[in-house]
Amino acid sequence: MKKIIYFILIAAYIGWFPQLAVGQQLPQFSQYIFNGLHINPGYAGYKAEGYIQSTYRSQWINFPGAPRTFTVTADLSANEGMQGFGVSFLTDQIGPARTTGGLLTYAYRMQVGDESFFSLGVSGGFTEYMIDGDLLKFNDNNDPNIPIGRERLVTPNMNAGIFWHNNRFYAGLSAFNMVGQAALEREDISLAFHDFHYFLTAGALFPISDVVQFKPSFLIKEVRGAPTSYDLNGMFLFMDRLWLGGSYRANVQIWNDNLESNLLNRNAVAFIAEIFATDNIRIGYAYDHNLNVLQNFRNNSHEISVGYYLSSRNVKLKNPRWF
Repeated sequence: MKKIIYFILIAAYIGWFPQLAVGQQLPQFSQYIFNGLHINPGYAGYKAEGYIQSTYRSQWINFPGAPRTFTVTADLSANEGMQGFGVSFLTDQIGPARTTGGLLTYAYRMQVGDESFFSLGVSGGFTEYMIDGDLLKFNDNNDPNIPIGRERLVTPNMNAGIFWHNNRFYAGLSAFNMVGQAALEREDISLAFHDFHYFLTAGALFPISDVVQFKPSFLIKEVRGAPTSYDLNGMFLFMDRLWLGGSYRANVQIWNDNLESNLLNRNAVAFIAEIFATDNIRIGYAYDHNLNVLQNFRNNSHEISVGYYLSSRNVKLKNPRWF
């Protein structure tokens, strides 16, 4: 067990993803702008109605060992919208390594203005890290560090975040992987696979006409051992039913001075669409085109999501939730 992270980082990220080994991060999503639970537990219950969403992402199609991520999240509000509850499940496969986790979320919301609210959320659960030694390719069959079969480690996990919004603007700040490092240290495992992640996001919704609205937003992500990542997003909402837009994702070196100087700053551009197929069902799709070292290999990414509102959208809310 003490050598599990050695294989995950060396085999999965250097052997399977050459030139991309700059630090392990949480799974990447393009449609987080429609499901804030992926990046902030303070979002739980924000929509003021029950909502269930499943997302599947296949990154770098046809690239050996490329990430494949599947999530299911659900949240609802209580006490006239002043409390939020959520649950989320995730599995993330990267080459021979797999991460599986489950979290329960609680958010407490306070009204801080006529139409503005502030929430504090926390989520807790467990994460399992697994590596399948039978999937590893190696040169020395007698290497004692190569595992036989599957090896696993389970560690606790906790995330926390704050979220503010009114009818037109929102902002959030969160931290992920706040506990669990001690369990890894006891097993002499590097913390690179379970390190603090910080997310800062904000956005707005502006009416353009009676049937069109525009939603600009950004996300900044910080994790040790990797460049600071940022997303710039722009989405148009047509007739309160169809979202069309895109996202530009790039990196910048701010805090991590020890990173290689030749790392590409450009990452990807995403084209995103979501539609209310019915009053209860929401379907989304994102296509990511690489702008990094993989751009010439046509190993782009696909992401699909399906959401279900427990109450029909024809039951009008006082303040519709578009964030």
